[in-house]
Amino acid sequence: MFTLTIDENSYTCQPGETVLDTLLRENINLSYACKKGTCHSCMVRSPDVMPPQTSQTGLKNTLKTQHYFLACQCYPEQDMCIKLSDQSDFYRMGTVIDNKLLNRNTILLVIAFEDAFEFKAGQFINLQRNDGMTRSYSIANIPQQSNTLEFHIRRLPDGKFSAWLHDEISIGDSIAVSEPRGHCFYLPERREQGLLLVGTGTGLAPLAGILTDALAHGHTGPIHLFHGSRDVEDLYRIDEMRQLAKQHLNFHYIPCLSGKQAPEGFAVGRVNEIALSRLPDLKSWRVFLCGHPDMVNQMKKQVFLKGASMADIYADAFLITLH
Repeated sequence: MFTLTIDENSYTCQPGETVLDTLLRENINLSYACKKGTCHSCMVRSPDVMPPQTSQTGLKNTLKTQHYFLACQCYPEQDMCIKLSDQSDFYRMGTVIDNKLLNRNTILLVIAFEDAFEFKAGQFINLQRNDGMTRSYSIANIPQQSNTLEFHIRRLPDGKFSAWLHDEISIGDSIAVSEPRGHCFYLPERREQGLLLVGTGTGLAPLAGILTDALAHGHTGPIHLFHGSRDVEDLYRIDEMRQLAKQHLNFHYIPCLSGKQAPEGFAVGRVNEIALSRLPDLKSWRVFLCGHPDMVNQMKKQVFLKGASMADIYADAFLITLH
């Protein structure tokens, strides 16, 4: 057992506990979301001792040298004095300028900033309420629209944060937005390479950004987007994607429905199975997978077995139970 000291108060970290586990048990107010080291919401600092290397995975070197670490990934190896981060150092304020329905349970949320917001299409950010509640959402637009960010927010059962965004936040309201993170984005290299984009639900958000970015950079290789859901009412931007396919001969859009009823023009079955049946050889393809974690994790293995290099597989598995 090791002792954690915060503002001269001491707390015992039990064996097998992370720093975050201890702070939550002691009712210390600390923002967190994924508990997997992805969102970086729980970043804190150890001014006196170097934190375990594994607790700094994914952080910028400038933060590592200042002894910042992720509380959810830190299993202490010695006593530690901990400084809670000033969230204003990692967040900037934006203003909601649009909030409208995309389908029966998904909204388009648009946030504007006074200055340009640098990001890459397909990355994600954290949104934070005034009470510190934090959730991660993928960016749906492209960097050319750098003073705004667009998000597709699905209402989840018992989801406090998504319900707040759907029901309470209004145009003109301010909201805290973190710096962008994530490696699931398009790079304008090997433009003749085939691109496979597979997503479920609001996995279309990062994929739409990646697609638009690729087309804006003049990608010449084939681009196949498979967007899946159970019911047609849970898909969205169908007409927009079909129009893009008419404008760009190398882009192919396939909406997929796994339910019993499927109108004409929709593929029937699970989105991953449909994608693999239509593209059985993925050698030299670049693959982007976004949405339900079960689909993403299964598909990562499947596309690798179909010939895709691990270096060319980019994935964003949504943490659907935490929103």
